[in-house]
Amino acid sequence: MSDDVIWHCIRHNHCSFMAKITTGIFCRNPYNATGICNRSSCPLANSRYATIRDHDGIFYLYMKTAERAHLPNKLWERVKLPRNYEKAMEVINKHLEFWPKLLVHKIKQRLTKMTQYRIRMRKLQLKVREKIITVPRKKTLRESRRLEKAEKAAQLEKSIENELKERLRKGVYGDIYNYPFNQFDTILEMEDYDVAPEIEEEEEGEIEYVEGDDIEMGDMDDMEDFEGLGDEDDEDDGFEEPVTKKPMGPGSNFRSKIGKKSTKVITEVEQDEDRSSRQRTQQ
Repeated sequence: MSDDVIWHCIRHNHCSFMAKITTGIFCRNPYNATGICNRSSCPLANSRYATIRDHDGIFYLYMKTAERAHLPNKLWERVKLPRNYEKAMEVINKHLEFWPKLLVHKIKQRLTKMTQYRIRMRKLQLKVREKIITVPRKKTLRESRRLEKAEKAAQLEKSIENELKERLRKGVYGDIYNYPFNQFDTILEMEDYDVAPEIEEEEEGEIEYVEGDDIEMGDMDDMEDFEGLGDEDDEDDGFEEPVTKKPMGPGSNFRSKIGKKSTKVITEVEQDEDRSSRQRTQQ
């Protein structure tokens, strides 16, 4: 069929590759060299036609001749173009040496444009860009509630506090903070063993040693009178009826020991006074 008849049918009747918009009429055929629907650019209405196509970043030169029109499976001859722009131009000039100059010029323009957008694609791949993804609102709320529950279960503040204490103990922060290390270590040890700080309590029956000059003689006389009263009571108790003695508990032994210790303190004080009086007489 003649090329003019094919173009007349496509242009005035119907073409599935034609796209009419307000700016013009375009062609969606992948073999179209310019993308515009006209007589010189239509790959269907031209028995001798050439174009360039891209397959996974590799450019191929496609050529169609009238001698292969009766063989649809061998209609297009494909030649691989090198990645170098200048060498690709040499291959085009070699295979399209006797073709129409207007068609060769369109193919070279297409090669230049495709080389430019391939370089731009490589730059965009190397550049890191944010990817916008739509997330449903219910999913975000559900995840936030799960996160709050997980934080409560993990006791995040407690773990952070323990971690900071451990770092301070190991001296990770150096001399940044001014605090007493010894007291800090003792507090940490008490927290580990759950021991409260010791409070000094006055123990009963604690022995204190006092200088002899501080005690007056009048107080000593009173102590001697007190000892005499204790002896009289013991004599009176001898005439009374015998009483069964109950077993004494541990508290009573402790009290008796306290009384004995106090008498020892008094006798020691008397000895100190005798020594001081002897020293005075010798002088």
